[in-house]
Amino acid sequence: MDNLERKKERGLITGLVALIVIIVILALIGLFMLKPEPAIIQGQAEATQVRVSGKLPGRVVEFMVEEGQSVRKGDTVVHIYSSLLEAKMFQAAAMENAAQAQNEKVDRGTRIEILNAARDMWNQAEAGLTIAKKTYERMQVLYEKGVISAQKRDEAEAAYKSMQATERAARSQYEMAKKGAQQEDKAAAAAMLNVAKGGVDEVGAMLEDSYLVAPDDGEISDIFPNVGELVSPGAPIMNVLRLDDMWVSFNVREDLLEDFTMGKEINATIPALGNKEVKLKIFYVKDMGSYAVWRATKVTGQYDAKTFQIKARPVEKIENLRPGMSVLVKE
Repeated sequence: MDNLERKKERGLITGLVALIVIIVILALIGLFMLKPEPAIIQGQAEATQVRVSGKLPGRVVEFMVEEGQSVRKGDTVVHIYSSLLEAKMFQAAAMENAAQAQNEKVDRGTRIEILNAARDMWNQAEAGLTIAKKTYERMQVLYEKGVISAQKRDEAEAAYKSMQATERAARSQYEMAKKGAQQEDKAAAAAMLNVAKGGVDEVGAMLEDSYLVAPDDGEISDIFPNVGELVSPGAPIMNVLRLDDMWVSFNVREDLLEDFTMGKEINATIPALGNKEVKLKIFYVKDMGSYAVWRATKVTGQYDAKTFQIKARPVEKIENLRPGMSVLVKE
């Protein structure tokens, strides 16, 4: 009887121990299984886009490139025709021709017939002055000899002085005719010509924008209008993607921000490149505003967490990295 009871006790103890062992094993397995997976923060590759737009309204005549094509800075990419600007150029050229004609007319000065007449009047006055001078000199000699009276000598002297004034006036008229228009008239005509030329140059500069060029080396990512469509000044025509200026952008909740400080290097993988491991350096950290806040689900014990945008550049160039590719960082 005692042996039977002891066997029962040993069986109970053995079963209890086994149960405890099983419970411990299950607890360890559960603890291992419930261990949280590392958080994965997903970002994407981005690149600088340079927009191509023109200054003039017009119609797209021809594209010299297509989407996906590589271009160099200064390559012609599109031709825009503006009938309005062509009309303005015709008008500006006509105004320049009119101003040029007016300027040439002023520069030519007085007509040759008027100039010849003024010169003849001066020559006539010079001849009269010569005769009046000789007459006065004779009268002076005769007066000194007592042959004529003082009145006769004075009359000859007055005639001589009058002819001097007449000669000076005739000479001034000839000089004025020879010089032509006044200096102020010439300056005004020259200024009007310069204004007209400036108008032509202005329209010409705008016409140069009818052929738009690539502002930088890169790849044509988007072309917005079609051939034949009208475009307005400043309207985007296409985008040039600068593949030499790429970075990765992440959105990170602020409770995870400790591992994403400015200037820190982080490890990441790119699934599209066979989970290639790369190293990135953070150069930009900024909150995304109230629209990107993680709201607390409990009244107490939690707080609203802001979302920050993180930008990081590859430490080394990554071959075949394209904008839009996912980039993963394990937290």
